[in-house]
Amino acid sequence: MAPHSTSSDKAALRGQALARRDALDPDARRAGSLAIAEHVLAVDGLADAALVGAFWPIRSEVDPRPLIERFFARGQRVALPKVTPDGLVFREWRAGEALVAGRFGLSEPRDDLPALDPTALILPLAAFDRRGQRIGYGRGYYDQAIARLSRNGPVLTVGIAFAVQEIDRVPAEPHDRPLDHLVTEAGFVPLSKDL
Repeated sequence: MAPHSTSSDKAALRGQALARRDALDPDARRAGSLAIAEHVLAVDGLADAALVGAFWPIRSEVDPRPLIERFFARGQRVALPKVTPDGLVFREWRAGEALVAGRFGLSEPRDDLPALDPTALILPLAAFDRRGQRIGYGRGYYDQAIARLSRNGPVLTVGIAFAVQEIDRVPAEPHDRPLDHLVTEAGFVPLSKDL
């Protein structure tokens, strides 16, 4: 498949999945986000990460803030991403600290905080399949960040989404890396590379 075709296919699938996510009732999104937070805490090895990369929600995304609160409660530190010309940079965020407006409507940590490398990432996504492949928002920031962080050692990747964002098959490209875990409000999504 030609790169342009793959890119077009991903854009169409992204749009369809996001439309389904946007159509969810806000109360269902809130309840789903709480359920996802509880499920994610049970991910093998996640409790061992001293610093977890998370994100601040935009639009109709799963809200990871209940999960972040649970990380703090069990003594883990949290880093949030900042979009820079060189890709995502993660900076530690502490409860109650003000965030600043970033590109794409993001809320990000302040520039004066040091860049840190988390060993686990909680990732947003637009769509996913049962092979652990994800479609992001089309700029490749997380793919680049995972590749960069992996040079320091293994990075545990956990995608979180609502069940309505599942698609049959993500048209994966060579740079795409399957996630270690995918979690929806229904629980863990069983992953198989053989699908």
